[in-house]
Parts: sequence; structure tokens; C-alpha cells
Amino acid sequence: MARSSVIGLCVGAALVGVLVLDAGQASAQLQDQTQVRPTNDLPNPYDRVHPWGELPTGPYDPGAYDARTSFIGADEGPDGNLYFLSRCMQNSCTGRSEPPVLKMDPSGRLLNSWGSGMMDFPHGFDVDHEGNVWAADQRGHQVLKWDPDGELLMTIGRKGTPGDPPLLSEPTGVAVAPNGDVFITEGHSFAQGVNRVSKYARDGSFIKSWGQTGSGIGEFNVPHTVAIDSQGRVFIGDRANNRIQIFDQEGNFLDVWYQFGRPSGIAIGADDRIYVADSESFGTDNPGWKKGIRVGSARDGSVQYLIEDLESTAVEHSGAEGVGVDSQGNVYGAVVRRRMLEKHVPN
Repeated sequence: MARSSVIGLCVGAALVGVLVLDAGQASAQLQDQTQVRPTNDLPNPYDRVHPWGELPTGPYDPGAYDARTSFIGADEGPDGNLYFLSRCMQNSCTGRSEPPVLKMDPSGRLLNSWGSGMMDFPHGFDVDHEGNVWAADQRGHQVLKWDPDGELLMTIGRKGTPGDPPLLSEPTGVAVAPNGDVFITEGHSFAQGVNRVSKYARDGSFIKSWGQTGSGIGEFNVPHTVAIDSQGRVFIGDRANNRIQIFDQEGNFLDVWYQFGRPSGIAIGADDRIYVADSESFGTDNPGWKKGIRVGSARDGSVQYLIEDLESTAVEHSGAEGVGVDSQGNVYGAVVRRRMLEKHVPN
């Protein structure tokens, strides 16, 4: 979880497409998501730096797609180092020798890497307040916890065994609260699988779950990412419903936002800046919305900036799925399809 003192974003900026709904209004809004105007025409006060970072597989080769690492997660630790989650060199780590977890210093120098042979399809990612590194393995049906040097401390779920809690089924995202409670989103098979949020204690014991398949309040369709703001609110990227749902830590519904597009990844800084990676819009999934990273406020839902993707109007899914921010306000995009790790520097 990044502890950011991000670049000055204009507090007085106009709200764009903001929804503040009570339960009745939210229910009505759910019937027609097209009521929300796409938040496309926004400034981008960042410069893209790519290639960036020292990779264990060697330098980025634009002409060798199958020899590039696919990324899915990014976060800064309390030690000031940067941690990244990859899907190895074939958008899958099954049978691969590449380590999926990378630790770099702020300059991008590789300090350590680990996890080889431990994961099948890396997905969600978080570095907690104590510096422990968490990763969800969607197809392995586990969440793994390491210390900052790569020593495995705990697993939640049973490898290769999907099921109801305390087991996991297709975990997609993980976020750890300051008290150590662990929130895990589950479900990547649309209506054919589970669609829920599960809460575990810091020792890995199951506490509760909420949610089911659907588009109503408290229902999900591919809950793809989770983040926690300074108030302790739990933000769920409800991707196939093209929205963010917000809950308290007991699973009580608080709000629903559509203005950040189709969320694949969410990062929230200590100043409550919110960064939402939209990797699937513009095509049939969310027509008219450009792909990219939308930056705004987790406090009031305003959207102020769009870091537009290199293929923002391509029909194919393309942009960053994972997103992170460091204490200097640099934004990191973890790109799956193009197999890239991008750094966006405030200009």
C-alpha cells in the first residue's frame, strides 16, 4: 500500500461525472450505466518512462514479444523500495522458471526476486504496512504472504483446490488493513464462478464473506481488485459491471462510482489520491471510454487526470491492469497484453 505525498492535484478541480447516491438512487442507476459520461478529455501531467527497471529476464526487447515479461502488480513498501508482480514470460507462470515477484530500489535496480514455481497465474498484489508482500494466484486458488526478503510466511487457501471459505476460488485481488485484516476479491469467470469478497484475520483465519453474482448493490461480476483508503473504506473494482463499489470493513454498502471506467486495478495513496487502471474499455465491454489510468480523489470521487494508454482506443484489451504509486508521486503501470512495466513521472 503506497504511502504517497503525491504531486499537487488541484483540490478545486471540477468534479467529472461524480455520483453520490443513496441505495434507491444507486439501484436505479444500475439499470443504465450509460448515463455516466466518459471521463476521457482530461489533462495528463505525467511523462511516460519506458523501458524502465532492471528485469531478471534481461532488457526489454520491443521486437521479441515472447521474450518479454508480463506484469500485473506494482506497489511501494515502507522501506522505500518498489515491488512488482509479473506473470513470467508467457502471461502465465505455470511451468516457468522466472520469479514472479521483483524487488527494486527507486532507481529501478533489481535487488531481489522470488516465487519461482510457487504460482500459476499471478493476479492481485499488495505490500502491507509492515512491509510484507502479498500476491493472489488466481488459477492456484491461493494468496501468498512473504517477508520483504522473500521468505514465505503464510498461505491462504489450498493450491489447486477452489472452494468456499476458508478455501479460496479464483482470488483476483488482495489488500491488507493497518490492523492486519486481509480482504480478498474472488471470481474471474463471470456468472460461471463465485463473485465475492472474503475477509481473513492477520493469522489467516476466515472471518466473513459478502457478495454474490449480479449487478445489484453488493453484487459483483468479476471483482478484480481491492484497495483501502485512509478511512478504512474498502474499494472493490467490480470490473464486468464497469464500476467501483465502496463498503465498510463489515461489508456494508456505502457508495457506487462509475466515473473511473472499467476498473482492473486500484491504488490509493496515503493522501487519498486514487489511481484506477482501466485496461478493457473502448471496445464492446465499455464503449466510448478510453483505456488508461484515471487519477482523482477517493474522498469525493472527482476524476482529474487521465494517463491515456498507448492503445487507448484499440478494441483489444491492452492498458495497464495493475497500478501503483510511490512516495514521490510516480505512477507505475503493470501491463499484461503488451508485456510492459511503465513508469509515469510528474512533469
